[in-house]
Parts: sequence; structure tokens; C-alpha cells
Amino acid sequence: MNLRIYRDVLDLSEAAAHLFVEEARRSIVETGRFTVALAGGSTPKRAYEILATEYGGPEDLDWSRVHAFFGDERTVPPDHGDSNYRMAREALLSRVPAGSVHRMHGELDPSEAATLYEEELEAFFGGSPAFNLILLGIGEDGHTASLFPRTPALDVRDHWVIENSVEKFGTIRLTLTVPAINAARRVAFLVAGEGKAEALKEILERNVDPYDYPAKLVSPADGPDWFVDRTAAGLLD
Repeated sequence: MNLRIYRDVLDLSEAAAHLFVEEARRSIVETGRFTVALAGGSTPKRAYEILATEYGGPEDLDWSRVHAFFGDERTVPPDHGDSNYRMAREALLSRVPAGSVHRMHGELDPSEAATLYEEELEAFFGGSPAFNLILLGIGEDGHTASLFPRTPALDVRDHWVIENSVEKFGTIRLTLTVPAINAARRVAFLVAGEGKAEALKEILERNVDPYDYPAKLVSPADGPDWFVDRTAAGLLD
């Protein structure tokens, strides 16, 4: 298990920002570009702010070769307070000269938005998407991206992007599917806070049903990396 435990959310976020830059530099040298799928949430936001302030210059990273995508999105316009795109734009993307930003169009009909994003991924990657890095979090219910427990998207194996009905919130979310996530070269979970401790223990140490804790479905070739603060790791053995 690739588990790293940090003193607090700041240390975790700094480590995640360093991973981002490390993977970006490696990918740019090897392929001429870096592809990343960004996550929403407060912990990734802090990492994005660190990227913008500590690594935002061209001498730190060739941002013109960074291509930013998204792991999931709420069905809201891009300027809405709940939009993952808006958060990432304000924290990072408006502050660095990124090569391109590929947002999910949450303002459209969800089925249309999912189809358009899948087509965009296939056109960009020339077929099956294979991100250099995907950043994820988990919820207290064990969900990741917008793959929620016992929802239809968990069974999807023939699409890269899908609209997912989430009855507990009475809404529909856009999300990368399990195959799209697992095809990435590197996947990193950023998990902070006492509220995540129970779910983290279930996911990492117990033989629970992945349909109850969808983060367990994430299994890229080299396994996901877990960046966890002490409070989230408080129940781990």
C-alpha cells in the first residue's frame, strides 16, 4: 500500500503539490505534455493554491504543456459556487499559464455533457484516455469523484465519462468512470480530517464491498497513492 501520513493538511497539500510538479516535469520530458484530472474539495484546493504560489512561474514548470481535465463535476454552470471548475480556476488555473483547460459542461443536459466530454477525451488522447495523474478525494460515505455507493456509474465499463444519478442528493453528477481512472499512470488520493477516518479505515483495512465504498474500485497498475493527514489516519492500525 502506497500510504503516506502527514502531520496536517498543510503538509499533505505541500506533498501533493510536489507530486504534481514531479509528475508534470517527468511527463513533459518523456512525452512533451502533462495531462492531469483535477479533483474538487477543500484539500485539493489548498494544494492548488500552493502550486500557484510556489510553482506558478515558468522557471518552476512549463505550464504551457500542462493540460487540465476534471474527474467529476456538478450539474451547475461554471460560475456557480458549487462548480469544481470554478474552484480550480480561482485557486490555480487563472493564476498559471496552463496550456489548455478542459472543463466538464455542467450547465448542459447531463447526458449530452457526458457524451461531449467523452468525445473530447477520445479526440485529445487519440482513443482511450490515459492520464499522467488523477487527483481524487473520498467522502465520508467512501465515494470518490462522483462515484457514489450503489449508484449506476459503478457498473459502467464501456464509457470513460457518465452522468450518474445520486439519489441521496437528488441530483445528477458528471464523472469519470472506473476504467478511465484505472487507466491513469498515477492516481493520488488526498484525504484530510477526522470525518474521513472511518471511511478510510474501511477502504484500506477491511474487506468491505466496493459498491458500498467505491474508492476501493480504484486500482491502477501501480496502485493508488494515499496522501493522508494524521486525523484522517487516526483509526488505522
